[in-house]
Formats: sequence, C-alpha cells, structure tokens
Amino acid sequence: MYPAPSTRFLATLATAHVPYTEVQLHQADGQVRALRHTGGSVTVSRGSAVRRTCSVTVPDVTLIPIRATDQMAIYGARLRILRGIAYPDGTVESVPLGEFRVDALEGDPDYGPVTISGSGLEAVIADDAFLVPYTTRGGTSAVTAITALIQSTLPGAVVVSSATDATLGTTTWDAQGDRWAAAQACATAIGAEVYADADGQFVVGELPDITSAPIAWTVDAGEQGVLVSANRAYSRDGMYNSVTASGENTEDNVAAVSATVQDTDPTSPTYVSGPFGRVPRFYSSSLLVTTGQCTAAATKLLRDSVKPVATVTLESAANPCLEPGDVLRVTYGSGERELHQVQGLTLDLGLGSMQIETIGGREDS
Repeated sequence: MYPAPSTRFLATLATAHVPYTEVQLHQADGQVRALRHTGGSVTVSRGSAVRRTCSVTVPDVTLIPIRATDQMAIYGARLRILRGIAYPDGTVESVPLGEFRVDALEGDPDYGPVTISGSGLEAVIADDAFLVPYTTRGGTSAVTAITALIQSTLPGAVVVSSATDATLGTTTWDAQGDRWAAAQACATAIGAEVYADADGQFVVGELPDITSAPIAWTVDAGEQGVLVSANRAYSRDGMYNSVTASGENTEDNVAAVSATVQDTDPTSPTYVSGPFGRVPRFYSSSLLVTTGQCTAAATKLLRDSVKPVATVTLESAANPCLEPGDVLRVTYGSGERELHQVQGLTLDLGLGSMQIETIGGREDS
C-alpha cells in the first residue's frame, strides 16, 4: 500500500469528507499545467501488461492539437494524477495514482469537453520493439537485465528491486521482439513481477503471500464502515493448482532443470488432492538454469492462478493508497470475515466510490 500522508488520512476516508483530485499535464516542451477536470477515472490491474490506465475529462478545448506546435506539446506528454482529502481546516493531503503517457485526446474543438486517455509507463517500453537482437549472454542477472531493458528506452527511469536476484540463462530475443515482454520474462525467472508504480518508478518484487502478508486496510459493512456493496462469483477459468516450470539451455551447456509447485493445503478449495481435481500448468524458459529458479517461477505463477474461494468485486469508499497485491480484511453485514488480495481497482476522479477486484478470499478467523 502506498504510504498514507499522515495518521489521520485513512481514518478520515471512513467518514464524510471532501475528496481532492489533481491532474497535471507535463508537456513535452517541459511546461507543467494543472488541468481543471470534470471527471475521469484511474484503473490499476495486475492482470494487464500495462498496469495503470486513465481517462480524464477536461473543458479546455485549447488542448486539442491543431498546429504543429500544439502537436509537439502533446506528443510525448504525460499526466500525473493525484487523489486525496481536502480537510475542513484548509489543508490538503494526497497521494499519486500514477504517471501516464498521453495516448489519445479527442473532443469538439469549439465546445468540448475533451477526453484524454493515458497508459502507464510500461507502454513506452512495450512500444520500443528491439531493433536488433537482445541477449542475456555473459551471465546477466535478472535485475540487471530488467534495468537495462527499461533504461535503454527511458534513460532516467528509476528501477527498485526487492526480489532475490539470480543469474539468467542465455536467451536471445529477435529484432522486432517485445521489450516489455522480455522484462516480464526476466522477472518471472526469479519469481517476481515488474511494473510501474504510482510514482512512475519501476518495481521488481514478489506478490505478497495472502496467508502471511500484513492487513493493508479493513473494508467493513455498517454505519461506520467503508463497504458499499459486494458481489461474489465463482469460475474455474484460469485456475491451476499445480505449476511445473522447466528450463533447458544448451548454449550454456546446462542440463535440463524443473520444479513443480502445488496447492498442498488440505483446507484450500483448490487442494491438488481434493475434489477440485488436479489442474496443471506448464511453463518453460531458457532463462531458468537452476532448480531454485524453476521453483521461484512456479511459485509466482501458482499465486497468479489460484483463486482460493471466489472472485469478489467490492465497492467501497475510495482509498487512493491501495495497490494490487494488498491484503484486505473484509467484514460483511452478516458478520462474516474474509481476507482478500487486491487484483485490480478503479478510482473515480469525482465523488464516486471505488471498485476493487480481488483474486479471492480466505476465511479470516
């Protein structure tokens, strides 16, 4: 979860308050403009290669590029969006929702409104396809490779890693290949994921384990709670309870390696020896050259694909600090409690509530 600006911030979210939103346009020519906006939203999803997207509605028709100089100001421009609280004493506290490349801009040039759409900075890396083959030959570590892939496109990008690094096997991506997909493959090889965070920095880290991660926020029903509504669903689509990751690299003269990780919790609905049945997934990459790397990759992929009980959509008071991977304690009106892990969320830039998609729930004792 993004650090709250103060101790009163999260407590105030559960009470009647005045939301604060700010949209900054960072033009390609270096100018920064605060945009008066009338609506919009930010969506964050672990399931997407580009984790953050946005749509902002503004009344300023002068933003629509007509002349070449207007186009130069917009092409390559970025949006920085923040949301927070305007307190009765006049102070404002906010946190960033992301930095976005301006992808599209449209509207009536005379009357408006103007809609601006943007994508997280992963899109910049993905668009920069390899002009020549790229290789990890020479004993490159995963974090070093990821950093090089990102900074070759965005030289000033900050890359922060909390993952356990390891040397990768030799793999070569052809010219015209997807640079961002290569970075994601390198992260998977060490059991991690890579994404651009709310500050526009690139993060390499593991998905927190729902069984041991701290509770980031409590979403509870009732007069003093923040839960508005909940919807539960069940589907086997995309669910696996056994993942086998393997690697074979003749170029490095490394013998084939593999590891299998399964849901071995007898209390889990997707227990590999339970009534759910065994549903295996197989993953192979020449980046994997040790059993430990195979285990890390399989563990990461298993966490991605196991939904412990059900998919749940929560509508709650907007909390701009929440991030995918955060663990929530949810208390329903019946008093039943569950632990959920955030898979994605959508924040309104007006007075609306927040939609939270989770990858399931575990009974909370």
